[in-house]
Amino acid sequence: MHLPRQLGALHDLPDTPQAYDAVLAGVAEQALARLTPEGSLEHPDCVDDIGDTSLGVTSLLALAWQRGQDPRLPEAVRRSLAFHLRERVYTEDNPGYPNLRARNSGLPYARYTLAPGAHPIGDWPSTVWALLQAVNVLDLAEGLVEDEQRAELTEVAHGYWRWLTEATFFNPQEAGNQAIGCIVGGLMLARHLPPGRRDLVRSRAIALYAEKIRAHRVADRGALLPPEHGGAYDNNYGPISLSFLAQAHRVSGEQVFAEDGDALARYLDARLPGGGFDNGGPRYSEQHSGFESVLGLRYFSRRIGSDLGRYRGDTRWGRHAVKADGGVDGHFAWMLVWQIQDTARWHRTPSPVPARHQLRAGSVSVAFDDRMTPSLVEAAGTYYLPAAVNRQHGFGPVTDGFLFCRPMGEVRVRDVRADGLTAKLVTKPVVGRDHVLRHVRSLYVTDGTALWVTVAVERLPGTPYLLAGLPYATDDGERVRRTAEGEVTSAGALRLTHPEADGVDHFDARADRTQEEAAFALAADPRGYGNPDLGWSHLVTSTALEAGPAPGAPEDLHVFAVRYGAGRHAAGRHGSTGPFAPAFAQDGPGLTVRTEAFTAVIGEAAGDAHGEPELTLQAV
Repeated sequence: MHLPRQLGALHDLPDTPQAYDAVLAGVAEQALARLTPEGSLEHPDCVDDIGDTSLGVTSLLALAWQRGQDPRLPEAVRRSLAFHLRERVYTEDNPGYPNLRARNSGLPYARYTLAPGAHPIGDWPSTVWALLQAVNVLDLAEGLVEDEQRAELTEVAHGYWRWLTEATFFNPQEAGNQAIGCIVGGLMLARHLPPGRRDLVRSRAIALYAEKIRAHRVADRGALLPPEHGGAYDNNYGPISLSFLAQAHRVSGEQVFAEDGDALARYLDARLPGGGFDNGGPRYSEQHSGFESVLGLRYFSRRIGSDLGRYRGDTRWGRHAVKADGGVDGHFAWMLVWQIQDTARWHRTPSPVPARHQLRAGSVSVAFDDRMTPSLVEAAGTYYLPAAVNRQHGFGPVTDGFLFCRPMGEVRVRDVRADGLTAKLVTKPVVGRDHVLRHVRSLYVTDGTALWVTVAVERLPGTPYLLAGLPYATDDGERVRRTAEGEVTSAGALRLTHPEADGVDHFDARADRTQEEAAFALAADPRGYGNPDLGWSHLVTSTALEAGPAPGAPEDLHVFAVRYGAGRHAAGRHGSTGPFAPAFAQDGPGLTVRTEAFTAVIGEAAGDAHGEPELTLQAV
């Protein structure tokens, strides 16, 4: 089976003016055929997320007219705009809406679902979306919309802003993408207001960003991120927040949006493997966004100098939102408008700067979590997740059911590049159930095609092994296919084990179940509202690669050595062949590791009063 949402890299979608004009021409033909006598451009199957959709298609028609002057479009724009102003602007409180600060305000808002009292919780983001569609139409109205209709739309848009910031609690779902979107709406609206109201709305928007969003950022992997549905980052909504930050910077010039976007972009770049697959988040685990992410990924790829467009999005939504029949839906249409208007181009090469939470070279990537434990390993086109044993998740040594990967003290990192090799050494103190402090030293080395992992720790009792990952998915053209195996070699005995128990909290990679499905099944709340990251943390056991100790290790150490993929150095520089059989030697505190590809020495820098780890590396 294939993962349903992670398709092609977003920077592979053509983004020339000609390509975008073709997209708009297709939208225009669909819209003209769909336009009802009342002026609606809503998809006939649309029920949820409907309050802004007709206006979104209107904005696309307005942009198409500005670029191509199709004489059929002005009348469609005016009729559909009249429909929205007449039929989709609500001023009476929605029964059951829980987040009002002022009842019966009479301010306009948009509904998530049209029926009174039906799922009113979605009205706040739907009103943000309607505000954004409205300001886009205002931006594109010159020569297209008559003054009276334009003035009415301006007043409605200002009313949307006041409802969002005065009549309700701000950002009631704690969703960073919605909140930053609201700020963008205020910044864009301000440009259409007379001077007094303009300055008030602009200053209020910037203050809300500082006080309600920026002051509440969440720390993850060394970065401060806008909170998303109670978590630090969601791989669907996070890139959408990046797009909102890009637009906020474009329209306001305020440096704070660029700085926060840079931080989010560098974080995303570090967690994203070269193949663009990612999983995890407080709202969705594997549902990637499409066109909604393009603006931010493209804009900030240039700013941070890295290939963010490798993000494997849902290319079924590569241009605009669509329904099951492929028909255009106006939801989030402002993102297509902005990405067409933006002149930034993709940066397509990786950043040469080492990142603490990432090791990346060629087709090999390791993303590390806050504990500097791998959260995702990519090698030979296969993606490995942290495996689970006895309710513990990660990569690391295991003995008597205890996983040694949670640090008890400072984690130190050393990055080295030499002779075409890229390496990262991670050292962390870990306390076992016997209360003995041990130092786990993990060395990751890649030549761009294979990954060598060597883990050394003071000798462990029992029969230890290295928990070396859960093989989960593999590249299959533009798709990602589920798998339960990978190209892995171990210096010690290697086992691929599967859970012996049944149940949703035992993840067997051979089953036709995705990580997201299992995570939601374990979450406390319904799918779409529960926290899949938290649900997945309740996993008891999983399919796992288990590597036994490598032979020939120093007597006082257990050393584990694993190779993912074959590697272009696997046969040696001179074409010699042989098994993966690393050798080890200890000289004082230093440990020498020799493989078919490299020699590495792990130790402590001589005379370093800070005890920083030392790593020397040389290719064979």
